[in-house]
Amino acid sequence: MTNILQPYIDRGELAGAVTLVANAEKILSLKCIGYADIAAKIPMQPNTMFWIASQSKPITCTALMMLVDDGKVCVDDPVEKYLPEFKSMWLSVERDDEHILLKRPSRLITVRDILSHTSGMGFMSALEVPTLDLQPLRECSLSYAMTPLSFEPGTKYEYANTGINTVGRIIEVVSGMPYEEFLQTRMFKPLRMIDTTFVPNDEQMTRMTKCYQPNADRTGLEEVTISQLKYPFNDKSRKPMPAGGLFSTATDCGHFMQMVLNDGIYEGKRYLSTESIKQMTSKQTGELADEYGFGWASGENYFGHGGACATNMAAHTKEGIIIVYLIQETNGFLGDGGMALETFVKDAREKYS
Repeated sequence: MTNILQPYIDRGELAGAVTLVANAEKILSLKCIGYADIAAKIPMQPNTMFWIASQSKPITCTALMMLVDDGKVCVDDPVEKYLPEFKSMWLSVERDDEHILLKRPSRLITVRDILSHTSGMGFMSALEVPTLDLQPLRECSLSYAMTPLSFEPGTKYEYANTGINTVGRIIEVVSGMPYEEFLQTRMFKPLRMIDTTFVPNDEQMTRMTKCYQPNADRTGLEEVTISQLKYPFNDKSRKPMPAGGLFSTATDCGHFMQMVLNDGIYEGKRYLSTESIKQMTSKQTGELADEYGFGWASGENYFGHGGACATNMAAHTKEGIIIVYLIQETNGFLGDGGMALETFVKDAREKYS
């Protein structure tokens, strides 16, 4: 059977991809096409590793909802209940190159706010330079608390890594274990997400795909480094980034999505309550136009999330299927490369509905 993405590969618009389609019980399709390394002619494989970037967000928020189910966190609590450094935050009401005017926000930011990007926190703090993976979560959290909010909590949607990283810090404090250890213990190991990690090991590095972007004259693809991350990826000094630091495979992402699609149950065992799944994957942004749950983009019969290098995972609940689409491309696409995800999703929904 011809891979639906073959024309994009043939035209040089995509380097390669690994795609997965599944329902709540089983994998229906797992396909590989193109190259993980064009120069070395290394083909994509089912276990090729990808930086899934912001697909880390729903994973982090799912972990937090486990603590909600445990009765250890309430989403309507102020963040400062769990992280005292968030007491007495400031709101920026006027700013230019010469001055900044601050006042106290009208209310405290809540866990709900940071889960749904409505807290007023910015995308990143001044500490997260030159890359986003250099500081431990405790220090990141302190830097966020010292950075003025950009708008009143709950009045606007603004996509922010800082909020989801703060969720990760709450997980650490409440669970009493490092954030990455909590994920490994409560999610990755039981869901058989055997390759999902913040710091790949040496063997996983041999399966890591290269990242590509259009070359200067837009006649082809060129290899590029990921500017948000420190190299090499297996450097043990790199720190976990809850909002976007995970590396994974299509199968691992599929296992996670199967649990969420199946209302918190995976292979007969419950990991999250039906109530938490529903709350997490449905709109939590109130009267705002933006449709976002807790770590998930949401819509009618849909929830999912993408990543900075054009990866994506989503559930189409009417058809009862999940899709995982893993490529590694940045800074736009050549030709119709940006349409490849839509082509894959349309084909999957028609075949497996």
